Amino acid sequence: MVEFGGWDMPVFYTNVIDEHNCTRTKVGLFDICHMGEFLISGKSAFDFIQNIITNDLRKLEVGKAFYTSLCLENGHVIDDLFVYMLADDKFMFVVNASNIEKDFNWLIKHKIDGVDIIDKSKETAKLDLQGPKSFDVLSKMVDVSDLKRFHFVEKDVLGVKIIISRTGYTGEDGFELYFDSSKAVDIWNRLLELGKDDGIQPIGLGARDTLRIEAGYSLYGHELNEHINPIEASTGFVVKLDKDNFIGKDALVRIKERGILRKVVAFEMIDRAIPRKGYTIVKDGTELGYVTSGTMSPTFKKGIGLAFVKVNESFVGNEININIRGKLYLAKIVKKPIYAYNGR
Repeated sequence: MVEFGGWDMPVFYTNVIDEHNCTRTKVGLFDICHMGEFLISGKSAFDFIQNIITNDLRKLEVGKAFYTSLCLENGHVIDDLFVYMLADDKFMFVVNASNIEKDFNWLIKHKIDGVDIIDKSKETAKLDLQGPKSFDVLSKMVDVSDLKRFHFVEKDVLGVKIIISRTGYTGEDGFELYFDSSKAVDIWNRLLELGKDDGIQPIGLGARDTLRIEAGYSLYGHELNEHINPIEASTGFVVKLDKDNFIGKDALVRIKERGILRKVVAFEMIDRAIPRKGYTIVKDGTELGYVTSGTMSPTFKKGIGLAFVKVNESFVGNEININIRGKLYLAKIVKKPIYAYNGR
């Protein structure tokens, strides 16, 4: 158990490799109750949200969710999050555990008339069911046959109202479930019981990290923070500069016009070594950047990672060196993601 975002969280239940492989080949159940959930509603909710996120809210519809960023005026990332459109005037934000208070204060700071903002984090449980058999397991509890990726439904399951979205953080098909926290143990145990024949296992933070690194997903505090903008973080696809003004737009326009100096890339080790966050990257005696996330990949059985490198050295196939405790180990930049999405 470790402290994580103010919670005691399991790094693993059996071991990281076993849980990683279970999620890739069968189905894993993740306790994600540490994440934050805000309800934003009111006649001005749409305009308010459109002004504080980088993505374009006009692309959403009721029953759909998307990934986006909150940015400071200078274009740097306060947090990355998911926005769920519950109704024309009602939305749910899902934010990182370590940023709940900061994000909530930011929203309150920019609140306008006609908007209600409620922090539902402590009252909301979140469980993730991920893996190629996640659909089979969940279908034993509720019909989700028509649910498409990045869409969600609200269902009454075992007397509990649950928001079920076809989303995840693993690179596999999967679902995220939001419901009243008082029912967390009941739903957790029920899913484990229903998934027995499919090989379900509870999954800890360790495998959650190895899975997301293989899938190329950013983690706040690694690939994103208040000193990094989404364009250099390779999450520029959630920055819609063609929409009306939003907080950080002017700065992001300038950043895009002048170009970035560094960007996030994926890499794999050629030499046998395990890269870790903070290791420097060099080539021909020149420092190119640093590792933001690194691990030994259980799927590919080699060291892999994500890193910031200078733009002119960020091309796929470029061979680089990772400085691990004073010794250089050969690696190469590869196409991102290392593990392609395997869902429906």
